Amino acid sequence: MLAIDASAARAGIALLAEDGAVALRLFTPGRPGLIETLPPLLRQAVAGRSVTQVAVTIGPGSFTGLRTAISLAQGFAAAAGVPLLGVTVAEAYAAAFPALHRPLWVAIRARKNRIFLVRDGVAAAFADADLPRTRHPVALAGDAANEAAALLAAAGGDVMLTNAKRLDPVWVARAALARQAAGLPAHAAQPLYVDPPEARLPAAGLRPPPV
Repeated sequence: MLAIDASAARAGIALLAEDGAVALRLFTPGRPGLIETLPPLLRQAVAGRSVTQVAVTIGPGSFTGLRTAISLAQGFAAAAGVPLLGVTVAEAYAAAFPALHRPLWVAIRARKNRIFLVRDGVAAAFADADLPRTRHPVALAGDAANEAAALLAAAGGDVMLTNAKRLDPVWVARAALARQAAGLPAHAAQPLYVDPPEARLPAAGLRPPPV
């Protein structure tokens, strides 16, 4: 299985062998220039190897990163004639802790003073100061886990901070395999957005098409 992730500041590609062993794991900065760096990384990963399935992270996360990774995964899967499986960020992080005995919350930095928080599979955006509190024990993962854990602990929450700060594409592959093993349908390979994109139309509108 080939897995592609570009949901955060670091993009990655992994290959899992039929026995589940990690055959390859590669990383590249998620920005800038992801559209130039991720395709060559994919070519390097699959050179001389047979791929039977593709898994890709669908979000929440970077608007540009998700679109780039999903488009690349869609193109490769279509050309290779293999199934394409969508995996949420929460599922991928959960795959890193199969024996965790408390709910796992995933905190992702959206932008300054704003966090995407995934709880029970549901993603929502909060200002740092407005993170929801919890009376129950939780674990935290994600690139904003440190900040979220500090805020929750200061409010009296029972928080366990995990060491999973950056997503590993191996977890994406394992999460996809876990859904298959459980007989669950695969997610569609479509981006899961929480906030609308920050890009805005020019005040004067778009330029007319060329004649």
